[in-house]
Amino acid sequence: MKSRILWSRILKVAGGIAMLLGTLDPLEGSPLILLGSGLVALGMYLGGKDRKTLLYWAWAFILIAVGVGAMFALSAIGGIGGKSGHSMWWGILILPYPAGWLMALAGGVAGLVRFSRTKGRAAHA
Repeated sequence: MKSRILWSRILKVAGGIAMLLGTLDPLEGSPLILLGSGLVALGMYLGGKDRKTLLYWAWAFILIAVGVGAMFALSAIGGIGGKSGHSMWWGILILPYPAGWLMALAGGVAGLVRFSRTKGRAAHA
């Protein structure tokens, strides 16, 4: 097996595991989810995936990064709502995080389904 393909698989699996672990607590685990989505996107790049798949994972990573960055920035200025003095509407800036996470989840499930179908065909051949 080529070294590039091996590293691609390692990064995708490690990224998927990191994202799953970060999901246990999405707020505190957001850096782990960000790291995991970045590893998966890098693994897709190294694996030589088609342009659509690569763009999909790159956008998922970008959305997660923007949402997590907004979450940390809002937290640094005292949060939103309540006695912070900042409107709850500032929470809209965090929405790219769950959107990117859902994209990553859907992409991961689709990838696992595709993988299981190709392994099933190989077993019957």
